[in-house]
Amino acid sequence: MSSGRRRKPSLWQELRGNRWGYALVLPAAAYTFLFGYVTLPYMIIAFQKYHYRRGLLGSEWVGLANFKFFFLSNQAWQVTFNTIRLNFLFIVCGTLAALALALLFNELKSRLFARVTQSTILFPHFLSWVVVSYMLYSLFATDFGIVNNVLASIGWEKVNWYASPQYWVQILVATNVWKDIGISLVIYLAAIAGIDGTLFEAARIDGANRWKQIRYITLPLLMPTVSILSLLALGRIMYGSFDMIYAIVKDNGMLFSTVDVIDTYMFRALRTIGNPSQAMAIGLYQSIVGFALVFGANFIVRRVDKDHSLF
Repeated sequence: MSSGRRRKPSLWQELRGNRWGYALVLPAAAYTFLFGYVTLPYMIIAFQKYHYRRGLLGSEWVGLANFKFFFLSNQAWQVTFNTIRLNFLFIVCGTLAALALALLFNELKSRLFARVTQSTILFPHFLSWVVVSYMLYSLFATDFGIVNNVLASIGWEKVNWYASPQYWVQILVATNVWKDIGISLVIYLAAIAGIDGTLFEAARIDGANRWKQIRYITLPLLMPTVSILSLLALGRIMYGSFDMIYAIVKDNGMLFSTVDVIDTYMFRALRTIGNPSQAMAIGLYQSIVGFALVFGANFIVRRVDKDHSLF
């Protein structure tokens, strides 16, 4: 007599049955394995005076000396503060802007207009930061920049933007939101599309207008997605978008007080000193703090609401 249970497929049967799906995953898995796991033993060079010829086993151990190089430097706490401030603003402003746009797009009646506009907003995400840096330069160049020409046309004095660090936190935050809001918008729209439509029908029968439907149905059901994306972003709050900062600011020391982050500081240190052990020490510091922040934030979220936690 048959038990009615389906026999679990073997590993070979699973791989053969879904071979094309696994083939698509293979490049990403190989990349992650190579650069995420094979390189892990090299973290020990943070505690060594690494010598290329001697390798990992032959290099001299120096303990925490490489960490002292960073923490005892004049800019250590400044670049740490800049990194956390910029990334915090990126997360908060990007999340709020993407949520607002997702709610607005969900209310549009014309699907054609929504698709064209959504594609237009998504397009900057695929631009290189080098291209974006030239776009910003055309806006903020002192002599021929569009912004200064507008200021001069209304009788205001031109601003030397690339020598005025007080403006660049706002400029970088606005640029980051403009560039990456499209991909977040896609995720939130997908989450909204997954909400059960009968909930809105029941709310309309009960007399709820569109604002109340958004407030009591859409937003609460979006919160798990917002929470998970925010927790994932929090894990990289110590990583300062090197490609963005270096492409836009480059080696302009006049702006370092507000926009120099750990990654750009580490790159300059590696380029000028040529010591990979000190660069690894800074990278390990970033990873440990990011790891602690994710687990700490997830613990707090889990205590408040388990459904909103990452794990």
